[in-house]
Parts: sequence; structure tokens; C-alpha cells
Amino acid sequence: MDTVIFNVLIVFGSLFAVIYVAITARTRVRLALIEKGADASIFYSARQKKPAILPLILVNLSLLLISVGIGIFIAAIMVYSFKVEEGVAYPGTIFTMAGLGLLAGYRISSKMVEKQS
Repeated sequence: MDTVIFNVLIVFGSLFAVIYVAITARTRVRLALIEKGADASIFYSARQKKPAILPLILVNLSLLLISVGIGIFIAAIMVYSFKVEEGVAYPGTIFTMAGLGLLAGYRISSKMVEKQS
């Protein structure tokens, strides 16, 4: 029990230390640049128009669910018509169709982002 608590403390302590060092190093670099006369505007990136995230998530999720449904349907056809073993047909077609659905979602999402830019 003591080792579990000790391990958890080590993990969270290490995470805290890494974040603390990163933030303090960033602050030191910014202060050094300001002391040398650099403009503070270099720390802020230009405001870029970000694409709306909700339509992208919905497109990807809907294509994923549609492709999984089609995968189940194709697997049922393979099992009952072609006598393929269920343990092979269902996972194989579901994962294959899910991958194709995610690929299609990626392509549609990238076209949507390009259109918005």
C-alpha cells in the first residue's frame, strides 16, 4: 500500500516539476527579451480564424457510425450467404469499414477547413 502511494506521488511530482520548469523557463526568456528592448507583440501570434470544431466532430462521428452499421450489415451478409465464420466476419468488416469511414471523414473535414480559410 505504501509503495502505491509513493509511486503516485512520484508521478504527480514529476509532472508538476516538468510543467513548472517549462513555465518558468518561458517566463525567463520573455523577461530577457523585454529587457533587451524587444517588443512584447512577438509573444502573441496573429489571430487566425479557427474552424468551427463542432461540425468537424459531427461529420467524423456520423461517418464513423454509418460505416460501422454498414460493416455489421456486410458481415451479416458474409455469414449467412457465404458461410464465413462469425468470429472473423464481424470484427474484420466492422474495423475495415470504420477505418474507411474515418478516412472519408478526414478528407471531408480537411476540405471544410480549407473552405473556411
